Formats: sequence, structure tokens, C-alpha cells
Amino acid sequence: MKNVALSFFLILCVFLVQPMPANPASGDKTMPNNPPADNEQRYRKPSDAALRQSLSDLQYQVTQEESTEPPFKNDYWDEHRAGIYVDVVSGEPLFSSLDKFDSGTGWPSFSKPLLQAHIVEKRDFRLILPRTEVRSKYGNSHLGHLFDDGPKPTGLRYCINSASLRFIPAENLEKEGYGEFLKLF
Repeated sequence: MKNVALSFFLILCVFLVQPMPANPASGDKTMPNNPPADNEQRYRKPSDAALRQSLSDLQYQVTQEESTEPPFKNDYWDEHRAGIYVDVVSGEPLFSSLDKFDSGTGWPSFSKPLLQAHIVEKRDFRLILPRTEVRSKYGNSHLGHLFDDGPKPTGLRYCINSASLRFIPAENLEKEGYGEFLKLF
């Protein structure tokens, strides 16, 4: 019995020390990687009371309680319009339709973030084996998880809950205060 416990412990240790997936997108020159200093003020997380009033039950459960929405029954898994996806809590820009792909999972999937600086990656052990949780920097919203089975060139799949996102079509970027991203489209 001691040998079985020791073997399990060693296997667990191997998973714990594995590095998080590399992010080749961080060197992307398309958008600035370092957010402006005023982003902390611009993309503030509202109070819990305000979130409970402004978010749907599902949005609150996903972003604040780390829940997961059902696959294929969410707003953006099959969205094909040009635009960006922002945090439903803080409004910080997170992903672009240019990096969205059909992963066949039923959730919106992206090969890289729009701005790497707006993404926080954390180890997640909720399913015993470690995963990489993806959160927004300023809103601290649970977005989904990062996997290393995505398409080239990054090989990454940011599997994101629609309930954590708000889609802004390219034609509305200027009007909604995200004009700096128009040059992408």
C-alpha cells in the first residue's frame, strides 16, 4: 500500500511541476502588449451588489463562482461576425474574432488573447488533474480554461464561456469606446 501511495504522490508531483503552456502570442506586435496605466481605472470591477443587479444568474455564476455554461447552448460558440469580445464584468478587451476558431467543443475558442496583459493564467485543481484557468486581469472574472490542443501557430485553445463575454461587432467599436481596435478589421 505504501508503494501505491508513493507512486500516486510522484505522479501528482510531475503534474504540479509541469510548466504552463507557452504563449507565443505574447510577442505579437499587432496590438500593444503593455496596457496603458489608466486601464486599472478604466476597467474596474463593480461591487458584488452591482454585479448581482447587472449580470444574469448564469453570468454571475460563471464569472464569480467559476461555473461552466452548457456547450452548444450559449451565445457565442457559433458567432462568426467580425469584432472583439470583452469581459462582461469590467469591459476589458480580451479576444478578437480574428483568432476565434471552431474547436468542436460548443464553447467559443480562441488561439490567443487580444491583449495578453489582460489575461491571468492560474493553476486549477478542481478536477484533480491540473488545468490552466483563464481569468481577466481587472475584472478578475473566471473566463474558462487554456489547453494546448489548439491550431497552429500558437497550438493554444482558450476555451471560454460565452457568459463571461460581451461581443462588440467591428462596426460598433468606435461608438462603444474601443476604436483603437478598428485597425484590426
